[in-house]
Amino acid sequence: MKLVFMGTPDFAVGALEAVVAAGHEVAAVVTQPDKPKGRGKEMQMTPVKACALKHGIPVLQPKKVREPEEIEKLAQFGADIFVVAAFGQLLPEEILRLPKFGCVNIHASLLPKYRGAAPIQWVILNGETETGITIMQMDRGLDTGDMLLKRKVPIGEKETGESLHDKLCRAGAELIVEALPKIEKGELTPEKQREEEASYVGTLKKSLGRIDWTRDAVSIDRLVRGLNSWPSAYTYYHKKSLKIWESDPVKENPRRGETRAGTVEKVEKDAFYVRTGDGLLKVTQVQLEGKKRMPVKDFLLGYPVEPGLAFED
Repeated sequence: MKLVFMGTPDFAVGALEAVVAAGHEVAAVVTQPDKPKGRGKEMQMTPVKACALKHGIPVLQPKKVREPEEIEKLAQFGADIFVVAAFGQLLPEEILRLPKFGCVNIHASLLPKYRGAAPIQWVILNGETETGITIMQMDRGLDTGDMLLKRKVPIGEKETGESLHDKLCRAGAELIVEALPKIEKGELTPEKQREEEASYVGTLKKSLGRIDWTRDAVSIDRLVRGLNSWPSAYTYYHKKSLKIWESDPVKENPRRGETRAGTVEKVEKDAFYVRTGDGLLKVTQVQLEGKKRMPVKDFLLGYPVEPGLAFED
């Protein structure tokens, strides 16, 4: 099929590579504008743009894809279908109607649950045991269109946002390659989403990662895993940000005494244990502000952590 691919982050790269490898004609790639990043604020292209340039595919980077001149550019490609994966802008009806087979989206959840911008992280934060990919026929709503294909993906006990992202990226790439010829042949039956089962999740903010030690240890561990690799879960150690990258909730005997949540109860050579609102959190990998990630074993060599130390929440 002749298609226009619309996507921006790493999640979309796998799908773009897959449709190219499957022999589809990618007439153009549409992605977000380059942005300044890092301390030097150098302009950095999106991962999808870098992939497109590698394959010699024309790239469009509209600030607002709904502008009439941008819609006209897209119309000129005469594509059979638009494939969308984490593009970052809502498509107006004028674009949705352009291609013969409309626009399809690769969404990283089992719709109608977890519509919105950050489904990968939120399924971990909420303690789900499975998620998946939905290939969806796009309409004017936010992830509200008819479902065409689904694939379930299990969530491991120690799954992180990063590892689940990679699993879903692979699943999405495989599923869109499976879907395209079936769409062309009319072999897929659209399934309406059940609105009563729908849920929405918003974008991730750095403030979400600040640990509230009065929460239970299981919930805090989900925060650590779900926000790995961004924006990360963190607390404060002597007024410096301390990111926690690896942890385990620990079952314990009934509490003794009234140790305040956020206080270190025990220190071992490769871990320290922090009191939470329910249970202990065993911390095994951290990153102090301005330093590299390191095992707690190495952290303890340079920074004192003793029972009774209270982290600032």
